[in-house]
Amino acid sequence: MPEGNGSDPRRDTTPARWRVLGHPAGILAYQARCIVEDHGWTEAVVEDRYKVMLGRSGVFRHRLNGRVGLSDATSVLITRPGDELAVAHPYGCGDSYTCLEVAPEVLADRPDAARWLARDGWVGSSDTPLDLAHGLLVAEFRRGLDGFEMSERLHRFLARLLHYRADGGDGAGQVEVDRAVRRRPATLVAHRRLADRAREVLAGSDFTLGLDEVARAVGSSPHHLSRVFQRMTGSSLSAYRNRLRVRAVLDTLAESDERPLGELATVYGFADQSHLTRVVRAQVGHPPARLRRLLTTDPGRQPEPTEHDGVGAD
Repeated sequence: MPEGNGSDPRRDTTPARWRVLGHPAGILAYQARCIVEDHGWTEAVVEDRYKVMLGRSGVFRHRLNGRVGLSDATSVLITRPGDELAVAHPYGCGDSYTCLEVAPEVLADRPDAARWLARDGWVGSSDTPLDLAHGLLVAEFRRGLDGFEMSERLHRFLARLLHYRADGGDGAGQVEVDRAVRRRPATLVAHRRLADRAREVLAGSDFTLGLDEVARAVGSSPHHLSRVFQRMTGSSLSAYRNRLRVRAVLDTLAESDERPLGELATVYGFADQSHLTRVVRAQVGHPPARLRRLLTTDPGRQPEPTEHDGVGAD
């Protein structure tokens, strides 16, 4: 995760590989993949710009304004000027993410400025449609856009993100849990840590671990872990694992990966290609072969034959 500020994301940052996507007036869009050298906490940095960080892979801990949390490929982290942010990679798995740095004056001109300029950092979880919108935005930038179109696409995405948050995409499912914490804080804080540890294990795995193996890794029984995870996150372990797998598939397809879909199914722990297709299509609304065309930098690439898609025609 970046530690520095300013127009160049490579300045004063943790070691990372960078790819600048575009830099229209007042907005910098880039992708980064961290190279973990120190697993401890970085020094807290006071932000001077608005940042939207969208997870792509990996897992890390963040400390935003003193509150510790966990971010992974499904996470969205928004910081504002004055926020203090530090990060750590205690399990050594580097993360990749897309970052949008937006100057305050750009947001001040938007009709929804008051909601963007509010003084509080925000951490939430995206859903698969937002993940797809993120992937399509990156693909469009890689194909090449002029400054005018870059600005327009970015402003549309920011509006979508704000609408998503207003509709409850900000961890609203944990409201009752947070109320219960006030009644039994010690127990439920321990449960939250257990759920976070399970997220770390799943996000840092190759998706071939079984439920028993995940439970052993976090020092719990499968039944207890499943019940606690559902209570703390509002999602089953299976649903969360599928979110991570689909997000990984989207990221792989966006990198112009030429491997057959059957091979990708094996890599990401699906039963077979048909299973991969069913899960991806159920979450995103498109089969993998179509997503491969939508997300790659070459919009003219030929599709795979539909019989290899596992479900027939697109």
